[in-house]
This record gives sequence, C-alpha cells and structure tokens, in this order.
Amino acid sequence: MSIDANTVKRIAHLARLRLDEAAVEPMKNELNGILAFVEQLSEVDTTGVEPMTSAVAQRLRWRDDVVNDGGIQDAVLRNAPEAQFGFYAVPKVIE
Repeated sequence: MSIDANTVKRIAHLARLRLDEAAVEPMKNELNGILAFVEQLSEVDTTGVEPMTSAVAQRLRWRDDVVNDGGIQDAVLRNAPEAQFGFYAVPKVIE
C-alpha cells in the first residue's frame, strides 16, 4: 500500500494538523515507511503463539461470587446529609 500527497493532506485535515506544502513529501515518505513496516509484520508466522496482554505473566485473582448486602448500611448513611428509613433522603424535585 502506498500513500500519495492527497491522502497525506486528507489525513492531516482529519487529524486537525496544519501541514505546509513543503512538509507533505517528507510526511508521505514517513507514512509509507510505517506502512511498509506493518506489512513486514504480517509476514511473521504466529502459528501456535498465544496472544499476550502483558510481557509479565499474570493470573487474575478470583473471589467467590456471593451476593451480600455489604453489611455497612449505617456507615454509608453516615455520609448522607439526611437519611430516612435506611435510604438517602433527597429534596423533591418534581411536583
């Protein structure tokens, strides 16, 4: 894949970059170099290689999925300016 000058101008416009005419040709060469490198990567045989999310192997910490009420209703309601019947009390906004 090769990028021409019009495509460089379009990309610059979409990225909201001001690009002078003198900078179009160097940018075109740079973008074509990047695309050539990406095309090189597609030639690598990755058969049997598992995808990674990190360079360091990590396991997720699992916990039991147990439903509970948290047991801290009183502590939570202490943060409320006003509480009624075990819930936050808020001013009426609709008549």
